[in-house]
Amino acid sequence: MTARLIALIVLVWLLIGAAAAYQRGYFKTDSSNCAKVGTVAATVVAGPLNYVGVNPKITCVIPQPSK
Repeated sequence: MTARLIALIVLVWLLIGAAAAYQRGYFKTDSSNCAKVGTVAATVVAGPLNYVGVNPKITCVIPQPSK
């Protein structure tokens, strides 16, 4: 019973995240690359947090090549 409840909660969470990604238009473009896939995946996973008032931000610091 508990495993089914957890599975249902996870499924609903991911569906809400997919709806958030759809609202942002991430599924409309034909071009796909690693950055696009990463953006969609992060939105699906963290998207429901936006609906409850949390605004998660992901920052990426890319190391610069040495001179």
